[in-house]
Amino acid sequence: MTSPSPHSAHMANAPLRPLPALIFASRWLQLPLYLGLIAAQGVYVWHFLLELWHLVEAAFGHEAALQALITSIGYKPDTPVTSLNETVIMLVVLALIDVVMISNLLIMVIVGGYETFVSRLGLDRHPDQPEWLGHVNASVLKVKLGLSIIGISSIHLLKTFINAANYSEKVLMWQTIIHVTFLFSALAIALTDRLLHTSEDKH
Repeated sequence: MTSPSPHSAHMANAPLRPLPALIFASRWLQLPLYLGLIAAQGVYVWHFLLELWHLVEAAFGHEAALQALITSIGYKPDTPVTSLNETVIMLVVLALIDVVMISNLLIMVIVGGYETFVSRLGLDRHPDQPEWLGHVNASVLKVKLGLSIIGISSIHLLKTFINAANYSEKVLMWQTIIHVTFLFSALAIALTDRLLHTSEDKH
């Protein structure tokens, strides 16, 4: 194993020229974007807790909470709903799962994006470091985001099918087509990433 030459060590420690230093420092302009996503996650947490509280209230017979749930999930039954039924509970729970999956997507973008494009987080020895963060890069992040979007789309599609009576055939058809498009897009990204890694390994 050869030690680095004095020239290479000097190049590694040499300060950047003003223009490259400015261009490289411009990555910090993304910091407000990630802080904004953290604020958006706070809004999702508030929405989740509010919907959960309405569900608990409706379970104890609170009429206003029940109507708030029915409005939020877009449920339009043929007869007025006076108490929780299985369909309403299922749609509310799916909506809560949807919020959780979107929140997971936000965490992936915030943590993985910041680590990849802005600055290291220094979590190597942290006991709660996400397993996927140890080998994250732009390519891996794209695949994981694609899979997360498919999961979110699946939840939306399931909610639509459960509440299919309130949607037209055109809406059902297009939601299915969009979901399949997301699926093929994620498969294409994953296949492209695999081919690139195979090509790099051969070289």
